[in-house]
Amino acid sequence: MKKTLSRRARLATGGAVLAAVAAGTFGTVAANASAPETAQDSAVAAAPAAAAGKRDTTTSTHLTIDAATEAAQAALKAAEKEGQRVTVAVVDRNGNTILTMRGDGAGPQSYESAEKKAYTAVSWNAPTSELEGRLENAPNLKDIPGTLFLGGGVPVTAGKAPIAGIGVAGAPSGTLDEKFARAGAAALN
Repeated sequence: MKKTLSRRARLATGGAVLAAVAAGTFGTVAANASAPETAQDSAVAAAPAAAAGKRDTTTSTHLTIDAATEAAQAALKAAEKEGQRVTVAVVDRNGNTILTMRGDGAGPQSYESAEKKAYTAVSWNAPTSELEGRLENAPNLKDIPGTLFLGGGVPVTAGKAPIAGIGVAGAPSGTLDEKFARAGAAALN
């Protein structure tokens, strides 16, 4: 006669089997992780770091956090003098945000717009107001991720090479945004 197990017994048995399989798998992984190094592994770990030659590297200039803060504060101050509520973003040469300052009362959309304008300005080493005109001949430029082709972004250069971008957003026009971004860049000279 065939004996059937209750549902509770089947669940308990299944759980015990799963636990045993899991324990065996974990034990195997743990045993492999703690296996002694082979001679080849030791040789790789002891290999000295390769030294790059001078012709294999470049040196780049970056804006300090203090300089970025000074520029952002100057842009915010210029906007406040004209009763504008803006956000200012400063990005490094690689488009990474150094800092963003959202002025009192600036709209929520201004944060992302300021970063994108700064990124666009440093990427093309040109004010974003100039780049707007390029869209007529190459409308697909606007599809590049992280860019915004509206006035309000200016590059910061050192020896004609872009080292940072300043973006301002929130004023009623890109012309005003760019005026404030230029005030921020001027504070660095």
